[in-house]
Amino acid sequence: MITDSSRLHAVDALRGFAIVSIMLLHNIEHFDFYFKPEGLPAWMVTLDKGIWDTLFFLFGGKSYAIFALLFGLTFFIQSDNQARRGFDFRGRFAWRLFLLLLFGIVNSSFYQGDILTIYAVIGLVLIPVARLGDRAVLWIALFLMLQPYEWLNLFRGLQDPGINPADPVSWSYFARTGDHITGSSLVKTWIGNLTIGKPAVLYWNWENGRVFQTASLFMFGMLAGRRGLFVPSGVSRKFWMKTLLVSSIAFIPLFVTKSNVTEWIVPEAVNRPAATIVTSWSNMAFMLVLVSGFTLLFGTVKFNGVLNIFSCFGRMSLSNYVMQSVLGSFVYYGYGLGMYKHTGATYCLLIGLLLAVLQGYFSAWWLRNHRKGPLETLWHNATWIGSK
Repeated sequence: MITDSSRLHAVDALRGFAIVSIMLLHNIEHFDFYFKPEGLPAWMVTLDKGIWDTLFFLFGGKSYAIFALLFGLTFFIQSDNQARRGFDFRGRFAWRLFLLLLFGIVNSSFYQGDILTIYAVIGLVLIPVARLGDRAVLWIALFLMLQPYEWLNLFRGLQDPGINPADPVSWSYFARTGDHITGSSLVKTWIGNLTIGKPAVLYWNWENGRVFQTASLFMFGMLAGRRGLFVPSGVSRKFWMKTLLVSSIAFIPLFVTKSNVTEWIVPEAVNRPAATIVTSWSNMAFMLVLVSGFTLLFGTVKFNGVLNIFSCFGRMSLSNYVMQSVLGSFVYYGYGLGMYKHTGATYCLLIGLLLAVLQGYFSAWWLRNHRKGPLETLWHNATWIGSK
């Protein structure tokens, strides 16, 4: 379906869209350091809250889901290209994931919320399912999307609703991240992010159902590649139109339930796993709204040129993701400009937009002279080291 010299431009643009939206979310979060400046006027506080709620409604839990879906798609494209040459890509893919883990560790030293390390580990699930049939992969992906571990917690809570569940482990780690983020030492920030911040994020992903959801989305992305759903055609367009309709309808009751589940169900032993399950499904539904809507609009002449602006971000997604961590930590953390003390969501959004524009110009300039981004080139060359 795909050759080395051809690209799915809609996928590049969609991946770039996810990168930009992740950038905006990271900025209003002060790159994982939640702090509200004091002394802001009432109108600014109200505006900050509106921007915060809007961005998290649109992108919170959805941008990373898009990224995960496209990660699985990329695995299929690379594996399929090698299979057409008579090679099994799975061994190289395992090595490629190890290299991604190294990139993630470096990125985690600047930004504890890094997802590259998580993807590098969870991505191993694609190796055993790569040769399974579509139906088997679909059932496995659906099972994982159901959040089986949280259903076990839910059944335990129903059997003994009076039990008082312990606080999430991630809370104890996040409570200790302030010192190294606000401090003036870059080395202490690196050490703190890797020894305190990273465990906090790993626990948080487990406690919020992201592990099962990510593995599921990897497989759905692989299936999308097998079915050619991102290849422009009448069949793929019809699929995305149906997906847009179904996911839009499903999102409404899921979002209402997500917003009220803790009020409707009083025992915490029950409402905590129920909230995790419904939140995961709600985010999945809205992610499909974004993906299908973006793909359909990209296929029209009227919007293709506008949405194609994101392509340069997507073609350099690894470089841009790491770059935004380095720039963002310098802007907001204590070792750099320390802007966390002065900026609410409104100013952070403006800073994020400025950084996104700068990244866009840099990406466009770089790709005029190179086929891949700097880290993409390094990753590609290291992946195929020792091969002909």
